[in-house]
Amino acid sequence: MRRNEKGVGPGKQYDRTDQEDEEAMEAYLDNSATTKVFEPVKDIVVKAMTEDYGNPSSLHKKGVEAERYVKAAAESVAKTLRAAPSEIIFTSGGTESNNMAVIGAARAMRRAGKHLITTTIEHPSVSNVFRYLEEEEGFSVDYIPVDENGHVRQDALLAALREDTTLVSVMYVNNEIGSRNPVGEIGAVIKKKNPKTLFHVDAIQAYGKYRICPKREQIDLLSVSGHKIHGPKGVGFLYVKSGTKLLPVVYGGGQQKGMRSGTHNVPGIAGMGEAARLIYEDHEEKIRAMYGLKKRFVELVTDLPGTKINGLTGEESAPHVVSVSFEGIKSEVLLHALEDKGIFVSSGSACSSNHPALSGTLRGIGLKRELLDATLRFSFSVFTTEEEIRYTAEVLKELLPMLRRYARR
Repeated sequence: MRRNEKGVGPGKQYDRTDQEDEEAMEAYLDNSATTKVFEPVKDIVVKAMTEDYGNPSSLHKKGVEAERYVKAAAESVAKTLRAAPSEIIFTSGGTESNNMAVIGAARAMRRAGKHLITTTIEHPSVSNVFRYLEEEEGFSVDYIPVDENGHVRQDALLAALREDTTLVSVMYVNNEIGSRNPVGEIGAVIKKKNPKTLFHVDAIQAYGKYRICPKREQIDLLSVSGHKIHGPKGVGFLYVKSGTKLLPVVYGGGQQKGMRSGTHNVPGIAGMGEAARLIYEDHEEKIRAMYGLKKRFVELVTDLPGTKINGLTGEESAPHVVSVSFEGIKSEVLLHALEDKGIFVSSGSACSSNHPALSGTLRGIGLKRELLDATLRFSFSVFTTEEEIRYTAEVLKELLPMLRRYARR
C-alpha cells in the first residue's frame, strides 16, 4: 500500500512517501532524543564535506570558502536570537555548551564568589558539572526545588541568592516532562537581587520551539544543540552575551577568539545554521500544529485506564513533549513492546545513557514511587503526523491490558 503523508510543518520539504504495508507502519516519537534532518540540511552538509572541504583557518581559497560557511551559520543563528554573530561560539553539542558555560563562568567569576545555584531537575550535562565543581573545585552549590509541574520555585531561588552568588543555571524546557520555566521572570529576579550574577539557560529543548531573546530575558549564557532542531549530530552553540566573563575549557590553536580551540566542524556548523533558519520559517504555524498533535495525543492517552500524564499539557508547556506513567507496567517492558510495533519512544532522558537510572525530574515533581519506573516520554517534531499519533494510541490500547495481565502472574 502506498501512502503519502505530510508532517505538521508547512512546505513540500515535509512530504513523506511510504510504500510499506499498514502493518509495517512506524511512529517515531522520540524527537527529544534526536530528530531527522531537513533535506536542505543534508544537502549543505554533503556539499561542505565533498566540495567546499577546506579548513577555515587556512589562508587559501578553499579555506576562505569554508570560512564563509561558518560566518553564514553564525549570522543565521544570531538572527534567531536577535544577537550579534560575535556572541555565538560553536561547540560539539549541548553537553559541551553546558560544560563550557558552567565551568567557564564559575572559574572566571571565582574571585567574586564561589556560590552557585541550579535546580534539582537539570539535565546531567548540567547537574553533573555542578557536582564536579562542588566536589573537586570547592564551590558551594544550592539546588533549588521545583513544584509538581516542574517549575522552579522562585521564592526558594530568591532566598538562595547571595552577594557571592556568581552563577545561576536553569533549564528553559525540561527534557522529560516538557515543563517550561518563566525564564524572563527568573532572569529579572536574579538581576534585581544581584546584577553581577550570571544567568545560564539550557535551551536545548526550547530552541526552535520558542522565540528566544536572551537580552530581553536577561540571559548571559544560552546552550543549544543542533540535532534537536533537525540539524546534524555533533554540533551545537553557546550564546555568550557581549562582555560576559568566561574562561575557555578547551585550549589549542586559538580558534573562535581563543574561546573554543580546534578545527571548526564546518559541515556540522553549516548544517546547524541551515536548520536554525528552516525551523524558524513559518514558525507559528509549525508550533500551532504541534500543539494540536499534543492535545490529540493527550486526549487519546487519558482515555486509557491506568495512565497518568505528568506535568501540564496545554500551551503553558512545551509543544513537543508528553510524559505518561502507566500503572503496573515497567517502562522498559512497554518501550520494547511498542518498539515491536514500530513505535519508538524513550524512558526518561535518552541523552544520559541507554540504561537510565530513575529520573531525578520525576522524583523532583513528587511522582509516586511505584510510577518512577513506569513512565515513558513521547516527543514530537515537524515531521510527526496525526496518523502516527492515532496508531500509537491504538497500539497502547491493545498492549496495556495484555502487559498488565502478564505482570500480575
